[in-house]
Amino acid sequence: MAEPTAESRPGNHADDDDHAMLNVVAAAPEILSESLSDYIGAWWKRIRSGESGALPIIAGLIVIVIIFQSQNSKFLSSGNIVNLLVQATFFIVLGLAEIFALLLGEIDLSVGFVAAVGGALIAALVSSPYNWPLWAALIVGLGASALCGALQGFLITKFRLPSFVVTLAGLLGFSGVLIYIFDVDPGSVGGVISIQNKVIYNLVNGNLSVWAGWIVLAVTIALFAVLMISRTALRRSRGLTAPPLSITIFTIAVVAVAGVVLVIVCNVNRGILSPLQGVPWVIPVVMVIIVVWSWFLSRTRSGRYIYAIGSSSEAARRAGVNVNWIRMLAFTLSGFTAGIAGLVYESRLGSISVGFDGGTYVLYAVAAAVIGGTSLTGGRGKAVHALLGGVVIAAVYNGLALLGISTAGTEMATALVLLAAVAVDSLVRRRTTSAAK
Repeated sequence: MAEPTAESRPGNHADDDDHAMLNVVAAAPEILSESLSDYIGAWWKRIRSGESGALPIIAGLIVIVIIFQSQNSKFLSSGNIVNLLVQATFFIVLGLAEIFALLLGEIDLSVGFVAAVGGALIAALVSSPYNWPLWAALIVGLGASALCGALQGFLITKFRLPSFVVTLAGLLGFSGVLIYIFDVDPGSVGGVISIQNKVIYNLVNGNLSVWAGWIVLAVTIALFAVLMISRTALRRSRGLTAPPLSITIFTIAVVAVAGVVLVIVCNVNRGILSPLQGVPWVIPVVMVIIVVWSWFLSRTRSGRYIYAIGSSSEAARRAGVNVNWIRMLAFTLSGFTAGIAGLVYESRLGSISVGFDGGTYVLYAVAAAVIGGTSLTGGRGKAVHALLGGVVIAAVYNGLALLGISTAGTEMATALVLLAAVAVDSLVRRRTTSAAK
């Protein structure tokens, strides 16, 4: 029998209890901390143990902003910031589609062309000669994207095929489907379908009025505050652990300040020949998508099962999880979200063409997810990671464009950022594993 260590010898049980409690608090500081100071202390303990969360990518984004601003003072101008955020929305939504596969420990190489198929169907159906109502075109386009994901999920689960191979075949197959759509659509001119629907076009190119932006922000913050406070009160009424009021108020204040800054920046006149103000419609729309998928992944049984399968598929199966069904669901949601990304893409350009580079865009989708903090090995990631990663990619592209750097230089810079993110992810996992031993 092994000799007991100093920590496990009799007489040190109180120290053991204190040590265990500190580990528990560090694991969930927002739930078990009794005050704001306790929360900060537990948060710092998590960072020292390797659980740095989104801190590295936020720090990296700050460095990127400082570098580009020092090279070109226009980088932090209101017009460029809004343009950067609009550029990021496509990467964000496409990265969010990829996250569903990555959480399973899988990969989806087809999301780029799935996005294009959904977007092309929507654009074709709302345009001449079909002139479908928007709601019907959305059902067909997004439904087709979801069906593409479901088909791949079925092949992966039913025949136990590697997701890499199945989705690589999907990349090739759906690129052919895209070409077919343009071939049979009489509204396609020169391999391009122009957006003839004002609602779709204004999704990215339209803006809320100045006052509408403030009203939406006020309503959003109020709803967020009510949700946070009521949730805390509900947990306490049920005898469950809940964060102290100071932490809840601090969280609400941080969200409110970020929202106010965003609205102020967007409301600055950034027009040259004519006034241009207001928050672009696509920004609140994308935020709603992130909130919905964040709620799904963290608050629903199916979402938690996705994490469980990514952490250990066999353990999830033994726990009674229908692994095949959840895998199919995740790939279906990946396809559906990719369809939304296609809608954002064509809205920004005002058209979609047969030359859509879905093979490159899927790499940006993976990059956005991984740079934001989603693990390639499965079981760890959040919807907000696509937001962080998408903004970083857009910041790199935007900043290098302002400096007049060629496309080749931009691609290499993005590759370096991706390598750095993967290195940080690997380092964090090694430190976490070492701390757990």
